[in-house]
Amino acid sequence: MKYKIDAKEPQSHLLNIEMLVENIQSETIEIQLPAWRPGRYELQNFAKNIQSFEVFDLAGNLLDFSKTTKDRWLVNTSEIQEVKVVLNYFANVQNAGSSFVDDTVMYINFVNCLPYVEGRMDETCEVSISLPDDYKIVCGLPNKVNEPHTLLASDYYHLVDSPMLASPYLQHKTYHVGDTEFFIWFLGNYIPNWEKTLTDFQQFTKKQLEVMGDFPEKDYHFINWMLPTSFYHGVEHRNSTMIVLGPASEGDGLYTDLLGISSHELYHAWNICKIRPIEMSPYDFTKENYFPTGFVAEGVTTYFGDLFLAQSGVFNLEAYLKELETVIKRHFEQDGKAFQSLVESSFDLWLDGYSQPIPNRRVSIYQKGAVVALILDLMIRLKFGHRRSLGNVMQLMWERFGKTGEGYSIEDYQKVCEEVYAGSLKTYFKDCIYGNIPLESLANELLQAFGISIEWNENGKIHLELLDSENENLKLWLNL
Repeated sequence: MKYKIDAKEPQSHLLNIEMLVENIQSETIEIQLPAWRPGRYELQNFAKNIQSFEVFDLAGNLLDFSKTTKDRWLVNTSEIQEVKVVLNYFANVQNAGSSFVDDTVMYINFVNCLPYVEGRMDETCEVSISLPDDYKIVCGLPNKVNEPHTLLASDYYHLVDSPMLASPYLQHKTYHVGDTEFFIWFLGNYIPNWEKTLTDFQQFTKKQLEVMGDFPEKDYHFINWMLPTSFYHGVEHRNSTMIVLGPASEGDGLYTDLLGISSHELYHAWNICKIRPIEMSPYDFTKENYFPTGFVAEGVTTYFGDLFLAQSGVFNLEAYLKELETVIKRHFEQDGKAFQSLVESSFDLWLDGYSQPIPNRRVSIYQKGAVVALILDLMIRLKFGHRRSLGNVMQLMWERFGKTGEGYSIEDYQKVCEEVYAGSLKTYFKDCIYGNIPLESLANELLQAFGISIEWNENGKIHLELLDSENENLKLWLNL
């Protein structure tokens, strides 16, 4: 499939899109626009942003078509081998998962606006983008030879997992870890301390590769759009992450946010982009892809994102405990007594996972997911004197499910956990994963073995108390 994109009047926020479909050998074809995007498990119905939609033959004749669902069109292609789909897409949202165009920026999540032909998602894709001469472009997709504004994807899944940002004001630096080249890009009124940024990013990247063994890609792009307003959003992709932060003038706080979200999103290159639930192998973009293991995809990643910053020396002990305290407070103070289990809340992401829930219904797969990941990691470490950890679980998940492309089930995850633990984890899964009992006592008991205590004040508010900075378990856990 071939696409062309331009924005003749960028101040209108409209993307003009052409899709060429060749080698048609059927009486009809179905054109489908995704209803959701990887990384956010809710229906977003991108078709609502289409202003106009038409289909022509190559002679310019308008073809008969009908809309069969909110985002699917049936086109009559009797005796026609090639058609051109023409649509306008309103791109006016500045977040990491949407699309935006104006006089100085073109940001496109292709999953928002590029349809596919049903039954032909495995075909190669080519996207030609019309841009002013002074624009720089960043995207995880490779360029067509001698055509820097034409991008190539091995299939539709590859295409829509590769957002593109273009502007004359992009700046970037690179670093290497192993055989992989990493790019750090910035757009916005932000002046990075490049020496510190490159050093810190290289350190946490090295730590993640040390734990996981190798990296899934040959290159990787941290794409950062720094806004003048308060913002915090990141989305993982196959060999890139799109991060939107603000305000750009915030200083040290913004840089701490940048480190935390970047480490989190990088770990997703293994955990969800490759180590993927069986219910999403492959993605079905037309409807909900219900899965019970959101706590693995997001909770484990949330836990490791901060932990890698501590273990690599990017965060000191005080900085790490501050982040851990935030996670613990958010869970136990907000939804520690909620009715749903992690499995139920994972499944219900598609229902209310990104909106304000009714009281005491839902738990966060991010926060409670991180708490139960912490509990399991500390259990394994204490049993084996730190010779084994949750990192070994994820190494095995990478070898067995990530590298093979075989989707995993919740039963698969439990089996791998029990293999590393060398014993039954039936009680852990019953209480922490499938159950909804309060976990404060269990978490506190384990943390106290590491020289840390969860404390409550008279108003029920939580803080972490460092009992012993020289605790041997603490040092081995955080590489102090």
